[in-house]
This record gives sequence, structure tokens and C-alpha cells, in this order.
Amino acid sequence: MSKLYIPKGYQSSLDLAQTQYFIKEIKEVFQYTLARSLDLLRVSAPMFVRTTTGINDNLSGVEKPVSFKVKENNSEANVEIVHSLAKWKRFALGRYKIPTYKGIYADMNAIRAFEEFDNTHSIYVDQWDWERVILEKDRTEDYLKETVNTIYEALLHLEEHLRIKINDYKKLLPERISFIKSQELEDMYPNLSPEEREKAYAKEKGAIFVMQIGDTLKSGTRHGDRSPDYDDWKLNGDLIVWNPILDDALELSSMGIRVTPEILMEQLTKSNSLDRVHQDYHKKLLNNELPLTIGGGIGQSRLCMFFLQKAHIGEVQVSIWPQEVMDECEENGIILL
Repeated sequence: MSKLYIPKGYQSSLDLAQTQYFIKEIKEVFQYTLARSLDLLRVSAPMFVRTTTGINDNLSGVEKPVSFKVKENNSEANVEIVHSLAKWKRFALGRYKIPTYKGIYADMNAIRAFEEFDNTHSIYVDQWDWERVILEKDRTEDYLKETVNTIYEALLHLEEHLRIKINDYKKLLPERISFIKSQELEDMYPNLSPEEREKAYAKEKGAIFVMQIGDTLKSGTRHGDRSPDYDDWKLNGDLIVWNPILDDALELSSMGIRVTPEILMEQLTKSNSLDRVHQDYHKKLLNNELPLTIGGGIGQSRLCMFFLQKAHIGEVQVSIWPQEVMDECEENGIILL
């Protein structure tokens, strides 16, 4: 299934060669600014992990990873393509002995075969996965906001760079990002779905960070699903911008302060996922063998399509699309890579 939105009168101002040039420009400028601002070391990262480690991102818990078997000790081991590096990074920070207030980032390439095709979703996922060592005193809403503001400053820097480089470039971001909790959004728009609430508020503010995603709201529903074993649901959120090309909200990043052993057990209990405590990653976390961290992922193709004002993610990444999507895009001047 695919859901394709064709913006009325859409035509990209950049041809294929220009698009490829600015994809490279965006990635180089932004990752340099991000790494400098958060003091991050670039590292190599896995594309697949052993299933038994529990190190893969379980997302909402129902998505099935692409998997295959490898020969090991005269038998076979099951291996999964990563969904993200959410848990691997925390393990790596401890292993690399990264000091407090420094961190790592990696180019994460994933396959999410379950994704439904639309303008912003592909089965190929590319993002910058980053993680930073913090102290117990930093596990606060203020520290989360401070980090979000640092990332947002990097986005503003990138936008200014493109404004200088591209003729007649239209500024998209407000000078400040607006913070709001998921419960506040529900109180504000009680008759809207979580997605509709984000759309309404993002359209009003231009750039928002929706906090506290994963736990149950007063209505008995959740604003969104979050895996219980990396973000603390009280100290996380999504960075969302208003995309005028698609007339919709666009999530660029998901991030949060990570769980302590106590919060892990609380969230595993709430999500009926206590069976995970026997996996390698969870054992290390419960034994206090992993550092306290904050981290997240920032979509590379999402960033490119937003700042280059493209109508479809396939204009900035090479992936596979249903034939009807390719035909409709071609008919409407949307050039897929």
C-alpha cells in the first residue's frame, strides 16, 4: 500500500545534479556542526546484530526486523538488520570509555520492511544516531531542552548556509523551537488524534518538540509508541517541523535521556516486556554496567527533503517504490533518484 500526496503545482528548483550536490553539502555541514556542538566522535557502527543480544531497537515492539542466519560454531546464529542504534550506542560508550559530556555518532543504515510507502516513509532508513555520556544530575527536563536547543541551533546554521548557497532560498524555520508535553497537546486538542495534534501545533509554531512520549495519557491512550528499554518516557520527545511543501508536520528527530535500571523495570512492566531482562543488553543495564546517557536519531533523508524543499523522500535517497508510485511521480514532475 502507498499513500502519495502531490502538491499542487510542485516543481523542484533543483535538477538531479544540483540535488545530489546539495545532499552532500547538507550532510557534511550538519554532521560537522552537530559533532562540534555536542562534542561527538564519529564511529563505525553495525548494520546487523545477533538477535540474542537484545541490542536491536524494538521500536514499538511489533515490527519484525529483516533477519538471516550465519554459520557459527558448527551451527547457525540468527542475525537481524538494525532498526536503529538506540541501544548499541550506550553499550559502545561504555566499551570505548567515552568521558562525561562527550559522545559518539554514526551513520545508521537500516531496513524497515514493514513501512507503508508515502511521501516521507521508505523501507530504507538513514539517520545520524548519536549518544552522549551524562551525570545523574543531568536527568532533568531542563537538560533535555538544553540539548534540543543545541541541535536546533545546528539546524538554523544549516538553513543559513543553504540560504547563502541557493538562489531565492525560502527560510523555513522560526528562530526558536517551541516545547510542549504530550499531555498538554491532548488537553489543547482533545478531539484530535496525536498526529493531528502535532500537525495543528507545528503549523502554528513552525518547529516544536513534543515531550513525554510512550506513557499513557489521561484519556487512556498514548501519544505514540516507544520501546520501553532505551528512552525514559518522562524525559524524551520528537523534534517536528512544519513542512509547507507537503502542508504537514514532519518529524526530523526522536531523542531522549535514557532509562536507569529502576525506570527500565518500570517501563518493561507497563509494556508487558519483562521477558527482555534475560537478554545481554538488559542484564548489563540492570547491573549498572552501562553509563548514563542521552541520545537520539536524526533522519538524513528527512533533513535533505525538508531543507531542499522536495515533495518526496525518493527525491533525495535511492530506494524501492511501488510501480504506481513511480508512475504517478513521473506524471507530476517528481523525479525519484
